[in-house]
Amino acid sequence: MSTVVDKYEYTGIILGYRRGSNTQYTEKVLVKIPGVESRSEASGFIGRKILCVDRHGNTYRGKIIGVHGNRGVLIAVFKPRIPGQLIGSNFYVISSKKSQG
Repeated sequence: MSTVVDKYEYTGIILGYRRGSNTQYTEKVLVKIPGVESRSEASGFIGRKILCVDRHGNTYRGKIIGVHGNRGVLIAVFKPRIPGQLIGSNFYVISSKKSQG
């Protein structure tokens, strides 16, 4: 069953897994949102939910947990972990509805 994305504020690109010199951390993914070019702009997205849908209709939900560097790249964690075939594909930042009052 595929999920239709009704409301999203931003779209972005999955850049790849977080890496060390000898290790690839597949639980953490580096993502980029076009138009976000600084660390201060990117820090406003921490805690936001994101959604990625592959070509087979499988959905991967994640959360932005931090900023990577000073150029606006973000770190996200997906449940379940995303496969390598999704690197380079798009994701959606789901709009968060905060109650006023």
